Amino acid sequence: MMKKKIVLAVSVFLAACGVNNDLNSNQFGLRKAGLENENKVSLIEANYTNLQPGESHRFERSYENAPPLIPHAIEDMLPITKDNNTCLSCHDKAIAKDVGATPLPASHYYDFRRNKKTGNAISDTRFNCTQCHVPQSDAKPLVGNSFKPEFKNDKLKNHSNLIDVINEGVK
Repeated sequence: MMKKKIVLAVSVFLAACGVNNDLNSNQFGLRKAGLENENKVSLIEANYTNLQPGESHRFERSYENAPPLIPHAIEDMLPITKDNNTCLSCHDKAIAKDVGATPLPASHYYDFRRNKKTGNAISDTRFNCTQCHVPQSDAKPLVGNSFKPEFKNDKLKNHSNLIDVINEGVK
Protein backbone atom coordinates (compact mmCIF):
# COMPACT_ATOMS: atom_id res chain seq x y z
CA MET A 1 0.00 0.00 0.00
CA MET A 2 2.82 2.39 0.88
CA LYS A 3 4.54 1.59 -2.43
CA LYS A 4 1.37 2.54 -4.36
CA LYS A 5 1.19 5.90 -2.53
CA ILE A 6 4.82 6.67 -3.38
CA VAL A 7 4.33 5.73 -7.03
CA LEU A 8 1.20 7.90 -7.18
CA ALA A 9 2.98 10.87 -5.58
CA VAL A 10 5.93 10.59 -7.98
CA SER A 11 3.55 10.29 -10.96
CA VAL A 12 1.67 13.44 -9.93
CA PHE A 13 4.95 15.30 -9.42
CA LEU A 14 6.31 14.28 -12.84
CA ALA A 15 3.03 15.21 -14.53
CA ALA A 16 3.14 18.65 -12.90
CA CYS A 17 6.73 19.11 -14.05
CA GLY A 18 5.73 18.21 -17.60
CA VAL A 19 3.01 20.87 -17.63
CA ASN A 20 5.51 23.63 -16.82
CA ASN A 21 8.76 22.37 -18.26
CA ASP A 22 9.94 25.61 -19.89
CA LEU A 23 11.27 27.58 -16.90
CA ASN A 24 13.65 29.52 -19.15
CA SER A 25 10.86 31.05 -21.23
CA ASN A 26 10.25 34.77 -21.12
CA GLN A 27 6.89 34.27 -19.47
CA PHE A 28 6.75 32.87 -15.96
CA GLY A 29 3.44 33.47 -14.21
CA LEU A 30 2.42 37.10 -14.57
CA ARG A 31 6.02 38.14 -15.15
CA LYS A 32 6.76 38.84 -18.83
CA ALA A 33 10.57 38.69 -18.50
CA GLY A 34 12.98 35.88 -17.69
CA LEU A 35 14.08 35.34 -14.12
CA GLU A 36 17.76 35.76 -14.92
CA ASN A 37 17.71 39.50 -15.69
CA GLU A 38 15.91 42.31 -13.85
CA ASN A 39 16.77 44.82 -16.61
CA LYS A 40 14.00 43.44 -18.82
CA VAL A 41 11.30 43.80 -16.18
CA SER A 42 8.71 46.46 -16.94
CA LEU A 43 6.52 47.76 -14.17
CA ILE A 44 2.82 48.30 -14.69
CA GLU A 45 1.59 51.84 -15.16
CA ALA A 46 0.01 53.16 -12.00
CA ASN A 47 -0.64 56.64 -10.73
CA TYR A 48 -0.77 56.99 -6.98
CA THR A 49 -2.81 59.68 -5.31
CA ASN A 50 -1.21 63.05 -4.60
CA LEU A 51 -4.01 63.99 -2.23
CA GLN A 52 -3.08 64.78 1.33
CA PRO A 53 -4.62 63.07 4.37
CA GLY A 54 -8.28 64.00 4.77
CA GLU A 55 -8.71 65.08 1.12
CA SER A 56 -9.32 61.73 -0.50
CA HIS A 57 -12.00 59.07 -0.89
CA ARG A 58 -11.36 55.73 0.83
CA PHE A 59 -11.82 52.53 -1.16
CA GLU A 60 -13.90 49.77 0.42
CA ARG A 61 -11.82 46.89 1.78
CA SER A 62 -11.23 44.03 -0.64
CA TYR A 63 -12.65 41.52 1.83
CA GLU A 64 -13.55 41.40 5.51
CA ASN A 65 -10.53 42.33 7.66
CA ALA A 66 -8.35 43.02 4.62
CA PRO A 67 -5.68 45.65 5.28
CA PRO A 68 -7.20 48.89 3.99
CA LEU A 69 -5.49 50.82 1.22
CA ILE A 70 -3.83 54.11 2.13
CA PRO A 71 -6.01 56.87 0.62
CA HIS A 72 -3.39 59.62 0.66
CA ALA A 73 0.15 60.37 -0.51
CA ILE A 74 2.90 58.88 1.67
CA GLU A 75 6.14 60.10 0.06
CA ASP A 76 6.81 62.64 2.82
CA MET A 77 6.19 59.97 5.47
CA LEU A 78 8.88 57.52 4.36
CA PRO A 79 10.87 55.72 5.52
CA ILE A 80 8.73 54.26 8.28
CA THR A 81 10.87 52.92 11.11
CA LYS A 82 10.16 51.73 14.62
CA ASP A 83 11.46 55.03 15.99
CA ASN A 84 9.98 57.29 13.28
CA ASN A 85 6.45 56.39 12.24
CA THR A 86 4.53 59.43 10.96
CA CYS A 87 1.42 57.28 10.44
CA LEU A 88 0.95 57.11 14.22
CA SER A 89 0.69 60.91 14.47
CA CYS A 90 -2.86 60.55 13.03
CA HIS A 91 -3.82 56.87 13.25
CA ASP A 92 -2.85 56.09 16.86
CA LYS A 93 -6.03 55.16 18.73
CA ALA A 94 -5.59 58.07 21.16
CA ILE A 95 -5.45 60.68 18.36
CA ALA A 96 -7.41 59.35 15.37
CA LYS A 97 -10.91 60.42 16.36
CA ASP A 98 -9.81 64.02 17.04
CA VAL A 99 -8.12 64.38 13.63
CA GLY A 100 -10.74 62.44 11.64
CA ALA A 101 -8.43 59.53 10.79
CA THR A 102 -9.13 55.81 10.91
CA PRO A 103 -7.78 54.50 14.23
CA LEU A 104 -5.54 51.47 14.28
CA PRO A 105 -7.56 48.39 15.20
CA ALA A 106 -7.13 46.45 18.44
CA SER A 107 -5.03 43.83 16.60
CA HIS A 108 -2.24 46.44 16.23
CA TYR A 109 -2.15 46.82 20.02
CA TYR A 110 -1.77 43.11 20.68
CA ASP A 111 1.41 41.03 20.83
CA PHE A 112 0.49 37.70 19.23
CA ARG A 113 3.89 36.19 20.11
CA ARG A 114 3.37 36.75 23.83
CA ASN A 115 -0.45 36.51 23.62
CA LYS A 116 -1.07 39.78 25.47
CA LYS A 117 -2.28 43.32 24.92
CA THR A 118 0.32 46.07 24.56
CA GLY A 119 -1.85 48.75 26.14
CA ASN A 120 -1.50 52.11 24.40
CA ALA A 121 1.70 51.15 22.56
CA ILE A 122 1.59 49.67 19.09
CA SER A 123 2.91 46.11 18.92
CA ASP A 124 6.58 45.79 17.96
CA THR A 125 5.53 43.73 14.94
CA ARG A 126 3.09 46.34 13.59
CA PHE A 127 5.24 49.47 13.14
CA ASN A 128 5.99 48.83 9.42
CA CYS A 129 2.65 50.01 8.02
CA THR A 130 3.54 49.54 4.34
CA GLN A 131 4.24 45.87 4.91
CA CYS A 132 0.47 45.33 4.69
CA HIS A 133 -0.99 48.67 3.59
CA VAL A 134 -0.30 50.16 0.16
CA PRO A 135 -1.36 53.48 -1.37
CA GLN A 136 -4.46 53.58 -3.56
CA SER A 137 -3.72 53.82 -7.27
CA ASP A 138 -5.43 53.62 -10.63
CA ALA A 139 -3.57 50.42 -11.58
CA LYS A 140 -5.55 48.14 -13.85
CA PRO A 141 -5.93 44.48 -12.77
CA LEU A 142 -3.42 42.08 -14.35
CA VAL A 143 -6.03 39.33 -14.60
CA GLY A 144 -9.80 39.21 -14.55
CA ASN A 145 -11.48 38.81 -11.20
CA SER A 146 -15.13 38.11 -10.41
CA PHE A 147 -14.64 37.88 -6.61
CA LYS A 148 -17.35 39.67 -4.63
CA PRO A 149 -16.67 40.11 -0.92
CA GLU A 150 -19.33 39.28 1.63
CA PHE A 151 -19.22 41.26 4.85
CA LYS A 152 -20.99 40.16 8.03
CA ASN A 153 -22.19 43.75 8.40
CA ASP A 154 -21.67 47.11 6.68
CA LYS A 155 -19.35 48.42 9.41
CA LEU A 156 -16.76 45.80 8.43
CA LYS A 157 -16.40 47.38 4.97
CA ASN A 158 -14.29 50.08 6.64
CA HIS A 159 -13.32 48.67 10.04
CA SER A 160 -11.58 45.59 11.38
CA ASN A 161 -12.78 43.07 13.94
CA LEU A 162 -9.82 40.73 13.40
CA ILE A 163 -8.88 40.62 17.07
CA ASP A 164 -12.37 39.29 17.86
CA VAL A 165 -12.51 36.63 15.13
CA ILE A 166 -8.89 35.57 14.62
CA ASN A 167 -9.46 32.26 16.37
CA GLU A 168 -12.83 31.46 14.78
CA GLY A 169 -12.84 27.86 13.62
CA VAL A 170 -9.62 27.03 15.52
CA LYS A 171 -9.88 24.25 18.06
